[in-house]
Formats: sequence, C-alpha cells, structure tokens
Amino acid sequence: MDHGLWTMDKNDKLQMKRSISISLILITTAYNTFAQKDAQARKIMNAVSLKYKAYNIIKAGFTFKLDDPQANIRDVQTGTLIAQPKENKFKVIIYDPADKATEAQEIISDGKSQWTYVKKDNEVELNDVDKSQSNINPAQIFTFYERGYKYIYNGDYNIGGRVCQEIDLTPEDAGKPFFKIRLEIDKAKKQIYSALIFDKNGSRYTYTINTFTPNVKLPETIFTYDKKEHPGAEVVDLR
Repeated sequence: MDHGLWTMDKNDKLQMKRSISISLILITTAYNTFAQKDAQARKIMNAVSLKYKAYNIIKAGFTFKLDDPQANIRDVQTGTLIAQPKENKFKVIIYDPADKATEAQEIISDGKSQWTYVKKDNEVELNDVDKSQSNINPAQIFTFYERGYKYIYNGDYNIGGRVCQEIDLTPEDAGKPFFKIRLEIDKAKKQIYSALIFDKNGSRYTYTINTFTPNVKLPETIFTYDKKEHPGAEVVDLR
C-alpha cells in the first residue's frame, strides 16, 4: 500500500475517505485476481493428474540442466524415465554426456527397495524407498504437486512452438532446499513439458520432457535390479 495516502491534512476527511475507499478496492481486486489464478492453476493441474493416472506404465525421454552460478557449473544430461505410478515403481537411466547411447547411471525401484548403479564405479547402492515428502519420487513426477504446495497460474506462453500454461509452486514446508518450482504445461496435450526448480543456494535445475509414450508394454522385471546385467558390480546394502 502507498503510505503517501496517509500523509494528508487531518481536516481533509473527504480526501481521507476517498483514499481509504480506493485502497480497499485495490486490495479486494488484488485478492480476487489471485484467487482466480489459484483456481485456474488447480484446474489445470487436476487435468494433468487425471490424464497421467489413467496410464499403467509410461516412458519419457528427458533433458536435465544444472546451472550453479556460485560454483560456475553448467551441466546437461539426458535420460529416460520409465514409471508405473499406481505401484510406485520406476527406473531412471542417465546417459553418458560424451556418449548419449551409453548408460552412466541407473536408479531402479520396485516400490519397496531402491538400487542406484553407477557404471564408472561398477557399484550399486541398495536403500529402502524414501516415503517422506522431502524428495520428489520419479514415479510421481507428474503428480507430485498435488500435496504440500501453494500455486498460482502465471498465464500462457509460447515455448518452442507450443502453447504452455505456466504455474509457480511454492512448498508449504519452509525446510525444503528449494523455494519455488515453475511448471510449463503443454496446453494441448495436458502434460508437463518442463519443470524449473529454484534452489535456495542459487542453483537452478531444469527438467524438460522431450518424448512421452503412455501404456508401453514392458515386463515387470524392469523395476527390479538384475545382477546378471551388471556383472562384477559390488552391492553396498545401506538398509
């Protein structure tokens, strides 16, 4: 509010009333605008969730970008996500930046256990699945925003030839390491196109979905670590 509204002649009651009235109108208008955007954001996200939850297994190709200005680091990686959201199962493959056909890392979960395999170390770490709200589970990557966030719709933008609906999410838990996530949702497909995470230390993480294939036919074993596919790998059990 403009504090100049209150620096008036005490005898000028009419001007004071007019100023108060204008201020109340501005406050009410701003509140109603925010409420409308908030409702629109929820409507958009509900449509995305409804579509995603109808799928059994999805496969998505993505690009991950890290921008850390403090450490002067810029990194780009590509990967593949395979997820069965109803069972909380997933497999993430990260490719070698020097050879995008070579797998550098795998993260596999059957909903109970999680295996993280790093090729250069020929080592796999075994953990229990983290069921807390502190991390974004890859199996729920398209619905994570349903709980624990405040949100606002920023409008429609043309990004790479597609119309995207932009939504900013703010975590209700102030203890999270990031303070905002910006979603770009493909308006026509009702799918998340990209997610930009604003870290509190100044870093930014961008995930962009390049390809999306719903209801792919894959064996259930894809969500379980296979020792035969990783000969000689040391298993470090951290459970």
